[in-house]
Amino acid sequence: MRGRTGAVIVGLGVACVSLLSTGSAGAHGYTDAPTSRQQFCANGTVRDCGEIQWEPQSVEGPKGFPGGGPADGTLCAGGNGRFAELDDPRGGQWPATDLTAGRSTTFRWRLTARHATTDFSYYLTNDHYDPTRPLTRADLDPQPFLTVPYDGRTPDATVTHQGTVPAGRTGRQLILAVWTIADTGNAFYACSDVRLSSS
Repeated sequence: MRGRTGAVIVGLGVACVSLLSTGSAGAHGYTDAPTSRQQFCANGTVRDCGEIQWEPQSVEGPKGFPGGGPADGTLCAGGNGRFAELDDPRGGQWPATDLTAGRSTTFRWRLTARHATTDFSYYLTNDHYDPTRPLTRADLDPQPFLTVPYDGRTPDATVTHQGTVPAGRTGRQLILAVWTIADTGNAFYACSDVRLSSS
């Protein structure tokens, strides 16, 4: 009897651990326009990416950015140490998407698991940004250049937004996209390296 009771307790413990480990896995997504660092890793364009090459949709971290959220220097990985390769600036040599500042641009998320959503926000680096150093809040404009509210609605599997990258910014920059989940304490983060030209 004692052995059977022990087996039941062990079984319940395993079930609880499984539930806890998957509790935050209800929503996943990443940006592929402009192409994000995790997408470049997943499609093999960039090598030596570690675990993110198999799960580009999993860059999940605490929400509340910029007042809260991941620590400076860990923004591209959402504060998730498993994906620290995304925070490595690689000497400023990440592949970059060519965009024209001041013109309408398409931003697209691929959601492998959908979830009630607060909003999607997009931040652009400022004139102090150094692409050879890990991204910090001081490198970004304090306000997003585009915010799309969802008010708790669940988005489609493919989410497309139109927005205008601020004029007057040129050269190598970075866009930080943040998908804030409404009913958990987390958000998803994606960094897209871009090369801006003037319109």
